[in-house]
Amino acid sequence: MRAIWKGAVSFGLVSIGVKVYSATEEKDIRFHQVHREDGGRIRYKRTCSVCGEEVTYDDIAKGYDIGGGEMVILTDEDFADLPLSTSHAIDVLEFVPAEQVDPILYNKAYFLEPEGSATKPYVLLRDALSDSERVAIVKVALRQREQLATLRVREGVLLLNTMLWPDEIRRPDFGFLDEDLKVRPPELAMASSLIDSMAGEFEPDAFTDDYRAALQEVIDAKVEGREVVQPEEEEAAPAAAVDLMAALKASVERARAARGEAPSGGGAEPTPISSARSAKKAAKKAPAKKAEPAKKTAAKKTPAKKTAAKKAEPAKKTAAKKTPAKKTATKKSA
Repeated sequence: MRAIWKGAVSFGLVSIGVKVYSATEEKDIRFHQVHREDGGRIRYKRTCSVCGEEVTYDDIAKGYDIGGGEMVILTDEDFADLPLSTSHAIDVLEFVPAEQVDPILYNKAYFLEPEGSATKPYVLLRDALSDSERVAIVKVALRQREQLATLRVREGVLLLNTMLWPDEIRRPDFGFLDEDLKVRPPELAMASSLIDSMAGEFEPDAFTDDYRAALQEVIDAKVEGREVVQPEEEEAAPAAAVDLMAALKASVERARAARGEAPSGGGAEPTPISSARSAKKAAKKAPAKKAEPAKKTAAKKTPAKKTAAKKAEPAKKTAAKKTPAKKTATKKSA
């Protein structure tokens, strides 16, 4: 495969250099238009409908038809100032359950390969994504167009699925949807029985394109030989070194600060992500005398999430029973 795009996945403050490859390919048999008499290729010239002259690519601009025969002409300078994200970044926006993404939104699929020294953070993101059972919602600029996409794991590789924007999905507007049609229970039962009789496990390799195979046989019968030229791949530039743990730690701290959450500790087994929180434990070990005022301040703040709200209730009950501050501080530090 040949890389069609190079850039980086922005995961918090971690930058993962990647190469992008098309994950699918069309197997349609393509034809050229030729002259029936001698087989010559039919060529098309770019001519101006006003002056009739042939126009080169350098003299071609983009025009937007506003109706009434009027055209707005846009130049490269007009596109240069548009708020298009960099063409070499895949920005992770959030992580969501895969079932929440309607399959109709999916457009094209691409494989991501780590580039240079980005293998370790690539594998870290891949494994963390698999454990979370979620997909990453990202934005990426491909072919001068900003696109929404997902990142998920397939066969050990990060897979980028570009998506259509919601306003690009048409709504079904058919007359029968407004008709009051009722299906009789016996008919529904028979249809369900038919479905059960045809049920099976989906195996894509079991299905073939019979028309394409037959057409290929016809072409092969007429072809004497052909030569295929494969362009050489460009040499990959080395990716910049990344201090992975430092970037992860800063990313976690920034994400919590954005949600208004206070640092939290715990006795869980350290992991590549949770070990980045160890530096915050010292901030929690406040003197016993100051523990009670700290509780009152925390009680006044509205928690950012439900999880934080549940933790705040025991703190209020403890304050109501007038439990000594030292015991409360001991429980928290544990």
